[in-house]
Amino acid sequence: MKVPSIKDLTKNMVEVGIITAEQLKNARKKVKESGGNLGEILISEEYINEDVFTAFLGKKADISYVDLSEYEINSKALNLIPESFARKRTLIPIEKKNNTLVVAIPDPMDIFITDDLRAITGTNIEVVLAVKNEIKQAIDKYYGSGFLEEDALPGGADSSDDTDDLDIGGALSSVKKQIKAGNTVLEVVDTSEQEGLQDITKIKRESQGAPVVKMVNIIILNAIKKGASDIHIEPFEKSARVRYRIDGVLHTQPAPPKKIYNAVVARLKVMGSLDVAEKRKPQDGRIKVTVGNKDLDLRASFLPSTFGEKVVMRILDSSSLCLDLTDLGFEDKDMAKYSKALSAPNGIILVTGPTGSGKTTTLYSSLTTLNQPDVNINTIEDPVEYILKGIIQVQANAEIGMTFAEGLRSFLRQDPDIIMVGEIRDQETAQISINAAMTGHLVLSTLHTNDAPSAITRLDNMGIEPFHISSTVKLALAQRLARKICPKCKESYEVEIDALSSYGLSEEDFDKGENKVTLYKGSGCTKCSGSGYKGRIGLYELMEINNEIKELINQRKDANAIKEAAVRNGMSSLRHAALKKVLEGRTTIDEMLRVTARDTG
Repeated sequence: MKVPSIKDLTKNMVEVGIITAEQLKNARKKVKESGGNLGEILISEEYINEDVFTAFLGKKADISYVDLSEYEINSKALNLIPESFARKRTLIPIEKKNNTLVVAIPDPMDIFITDDLRAITGTNIEVVLAVKNEIKQAIDKYYGSGFLEEDALPGGADSSDDTDDLDIGGALSSVKKQIKAGNTVLEVVDTSEQEGLQDITKIKRESQGAPVVKMVNIIILNAIKKGASDIHIEPFEKSARVRYRIDGVLHTQPAPPKKIYNAVVARLKVMGSLDVAEKRKPQDGRIKVTVGNKDLDLRASFLPSTFGEKVVMRILDSSSLCLDLTDLGFEDKDMAKYSKALSAPNGIILVTGPTGSGKTTTLYSSLTTLNQPDVNINTIEDPVEYILKGIIQVQANAEIGMTFAEGLRSFLRQDPDIIMVGEIRDQETAQISINAAMTGHLVLSTLHTNDAPSAITRLDNMGIEPFHISSTVKLALAQRLARKICPKCKESYEVEIDALSSYGLSEEDFDKGENKVTLYKGSGCTKCSGSGYKGRIGLYELMEINNEIKELINQRKDANAIKEAAVRNGMSSLRHAALKKVLEGRTTIDEMLRVTARDTG
């Protein structure tokens, strides 16, 4: 086996046109600045797809490349290598041929792996190359039970339970068999208004039934494996529905039978240490789970509805939270403006957008950038989603009087330098934030508005004096998240420029003299579950408050007038930010239309 050096490999890639010399130069510069592996940096910078890199590496090392997403693993092969070893070395056995075991590995430079595998299995070893992430996914899929540490869940399943079938269908089958057999563990207590007559002990016992425990764990596990941000479990008259929000869009999943729906809800309440008997009032709680070596929090909300309680769980994974401003997707000019506002000694920075648009990530990344030993940072949030080391975070709780306004008042007696307010919801919170900015503090907060200019008129509508707004607000940032085209099934197509005019685009947005433009879309594959999208990117509309805009604010001009001035001064609207990502081949026209509105005026 001839293993090429990474230097020779990347040089060959430039020679055949897979990457450019400039891309290689940039990647090498990053290696010198921050360390790391050159190949991984080329992939992370999206200069090359991971599967293309691996296939090219295999060709140069004279090792076959396999696509594990389309490969059916042989169970006999799996039994020869312990799961713990497969995870530790990131490999997976895929086929047993006579006395030869075929094993997929991500790195041919691991020259000792074949000797180790021979010692463990007693067979001859043939290695093939596969993408590292696909190997990890295959380990999770085929080894199964080791991926979810059920005993780490509150009231988790007994380790003696049968957990071989890590799919909802298997759990459903198990549940239906017990229902058919008349197993009392799965009987559902009457959900009529006579709450006082219900046997609460019985409800709890039902929720601990092995099939129900297993089903709940699998619903959570599959959501995490698919990269979902939220899990929706919903009751209807004769059925139930489970949906995952993946990359901002809900996708329907297999659901439990309606007959055991209440047992599933009760199980989740037990895991969240909530009142199983209370079905008439909304409840909120947190569920802690362990997946592999990763600890996750699920923020659970229970809402009474006509046919039972609807459950929505937000998956909070701090390890996946982007805390580097440079990785959020800002254009260079906007990054410079945002960094300038963050470096100001006082003032207000407002981040706007609907729920799920990434405002929390932007604010947390900003706080991480600002967090230094000589700076005192306090936040008040509802809820505190992630713990930031070195920052004092306070949970708002209106029931005990700890509102945003009350928290802000307390902060001003705590000698803060920087304050983050989860959301400015009312005049009182807005006025205290303004006062804090006027007395030498930097304040970061969010507003629910559709665009950046509307943040100004929103404060005006709350009753804040225009001259206070113009003298304290440094910057307003509106943002959205758009789905990225799946790199695995990305394909190009051409469109007449004239056909794009109906979307609010003009010839000025394209290269002059061109009649057609090349766009991209995902055709759908196993990697993206047929959607054509994988992951999301940020779209930003950043408005600096310069002297012209200050004058418009003082004159109480409307949002359209402020937007026109901001565009004249270099602001890119959300629609044009999306357009740039479309023309770069990172997202699609459909996504642009889904997440942004046409510019008016």
